[in-house]
Amino acid sequence: MNKKIGFIGTGLMGFPMAKNLLKKNYNLKVFSRSINKAKPLEAFGAKICKNLVDVVSDSELVITMLTDDNAVEKVLSDNNFLDNLKPSATVIDMSSIKPEIAIKHGNILKKRGINFLDAPVSGGTLGAENGSLAIMVGGDQNIFDKSTDVLKVLGNPTLVGGLGSGQVSKLANQIIVGVSIGAVAEAITLCEKANVDPTKFINALSGGFADSKILQNHGKRMVEKDFLPKGKVSTHLKDMNNILDCAKNYNTKLPISELIKQMFKSLVENGHSNDDHSAIYKEIDRINKL
Repeated sequence: MNKKIGFIGTGLMGFPMAKNLLKKNYNLKVFSRSINKAKPLEAFGAKICKNLVDVVSDSELVITMLTDDNAVEKVLSDNNFLDNLKPSATVIDMSSIKPEIAIKHGNILKKRGINFLDAPVSGGTLGAENGSLAIMVGGDQNIFDKSTDVLKVLGNPTLVGGLGSGQVSKLANQIIVGVSIGAVAEAITLCEKANVDPTKFINALSGGFADSKILQNHGKRMVEKDFLPKGKVSTHLKDMNNILDCAKNYNTKLPISELIKQMFKSLVENGHSNDDHSAIYKEIDRINKL
């Protein structure tokens, strides 16, 4: 448990993830662009760093959990980050980004003698809080094995392939999540229009083929009209764009993903960027009012 870890990014997901590592008594240094977001972790034993140099220096393992491609590019390309990494350190990027960005930075770090894993997650803030995230990892088996003790604190890690494979798997995951949220939203809408109690409908499906965490969790939010963000609309739109870019690279058409992307795009255009992605319910409601 004496492994020195640097943790970069303490937003909705990063904060509870860092907190879980501290609960397991890991030696944790934390950096966030907004110091106020990281400061509460001090009470759990974290050292709050003011810059990238401090957080990566002497860290055997550096975890990044950032919002998007641009944020990851900015950190992983920063000379303060690159030049102060400990020789033979391992960088694990747990953000959700384009596979080609993960591959690019993995290769850059490899040339410097630094190990790299791309390890995006699924499970939302609840999974981050409970340490039950699905963690899809791309990279070298040996490096994965050496990092498993830390990753298991955060959830259930699985090595799915080489560099970039974690990000492809996360995009595939987001196809299922996005399409499923859309299907649940349509089902809830139909029940409401037909005067069927949507809560009893959700209960009736429990244990059946249509049952899922998305039905139980996101369906409940739709019924209660609770769209406080657990996973933001803007984030899922980013994911849908990355899905379609990735598919294009492999000359693959994903028509259902294209439809879901347009729905999230419309939500953003109508001022719902910061709503929970279950707010796709609102887009279906908007369409029905046209």
